[in-house]
Amino acid sequence: MATQAQPLVPPLGPEREVVWPPRVVRRLENGLRVQLVEAHGVPRLTVELIVRSGEAATALSAPGLAGLVATAARTGTARRSRRKIEEDLRRMGGEVSAGAGSDSSAIAADALAEDAGPLVDLVAEIAREPTFPSGEFDRERRQAVEGLKLERVTPGFLASERLRRELFGAHPYAVVSPSIEQVEAYAVEDLRQFHRRHYLASNAILIAVGDFSSPALLERIERAFGSWEGGEPPAVEDPPLAPGRGRQVHVVHLPETTQARVVVANHAITRQHPDWTPLAVANGIYGGAFHSRLIANIREQKGYSYSPGSQPHSLRRHGWFATHAAVRNEVVAATLAEIFYEMDRLRALPVTAEELDEIQNYLTGVFSLGVATQDGLRAQLSTVCLHDLPEDYLQGYRQRVRAVTAERVLEAARKWVDSANALVVVVGDRAQVASQAALFGEAKLWDATGKPLE
Repeated sequence: MATQAQPLVPPLGPEREVVWPPRVVRRLENGLRVQLVEAHGVPRLTVELIVRSGEAATALSAPGLAGLVATAARTGTARRSRRKIEEDLRRMGGEVSAGAGSDSSAIAADALAEDAGPLVDLVAEIAREPTFPSGEFDRERRQAVEGLKLERVTPGFLASERLRRELFGAHPYAVVSPSIEQVEAYAVEDLRQFHRRHYLASNAILIAVGDFSSPALLERIERAFGSWEGGEPPAVEDPPLAPGRGRQVHVVHLPETTQARVVVANHAITRQHPDWTPLAVANGIYGGAFHSRLIANIREQKGYSYSPGSQPHSLRRHGWFATHAAVRNEVVAATLAEIFYEMDRLRALPVTAEELDEIQNYLTGVFSLGVATQDGLRAQLSTVCLHDLPEDYLQGYRQRVRAVTAERVLEAARKWVDSANALVVVVGDRAQVASQAALFGEAKLWDATGKPLE
């Protein structure tokens, strides 16, 4: 019986060159760093003001304060009310958002290119002159409290919270969320004090990407931000981390859940480390891409989870490597067994030439797509600035990925995918998952508020 011929898959064509638009880099006299990139394909621009102080700045004394300051700042300035800000943005065809991460706070906005100057003025007002109106502050605080209530029933958040607490101990990075009582106790003066101490020109970076003339926009930026005060923000505490010592297992009890969240993690590196790119390639093969080993094993062969994955995470001072999966309660132990199997396989044997070629094509392709849009390029520039990477970091990214060998992948995996000293966190109904988690080490039990259980 004749067999149907399989269609031939055409080989990949040559990789297209990324044409990098011109970039203007300046530092104003007050210390504000400015990066402008002209991208004229779409008649819009995106602007981001980054303050290099985030939740870690007050995590041990006032957790969650940086995020509240950022979101409340856009509710009123010395010259515009919240309604006026919203009306002006509608006229520009734009929008503004604000928030804070561990290491930074940010105000991001976009608008039509013809309104580039007014958009810069608005971002400057929000950053420099927020008034934190009491009525608006109460509204933002209530929304923050509602968000905290939702977090307490969200498995992914609970896993991340317990993971960070165990990885970072007494370090500010250990705190990812405040309590409801802490947020309810904050007053407007707390926000103003944080703003005075941290929203400083010398502690900020302004990035703009879009359809504009750099000389004209730079002149507008100097008018809007030139008189902003400089100064140094308070130093963030940075105590040393305790090294990992054997496997640790933690179970967070979330009653009556039919699915569990599983996370396995260990201390790793920051983006400045020379092993970052080899680790990123190793991660893509292991669990960071849709054709990765974790997907083939846990999803396609076993059917335990729809979307297992992994990722190296980098903050300014420390990093970690994590594997995650959402699985049915009855296969928690089986999933953990396969995760550790794939971790140890990555550490034991060189990856194949086919795997390496596929992930290099994937990573360079995704990167090229990411920097092809205004917002994507702005996000990549933000990463470079926040992590103090070389100015030509993006231009050399694809070459660095292509240069990674199977030997370098194996070396990075052996150093930074630490299965022997891994931290295991399982979020789910303890009656269903605790005994399975305990197969991998003595399990400590916690409730959804972070309190220990017997």
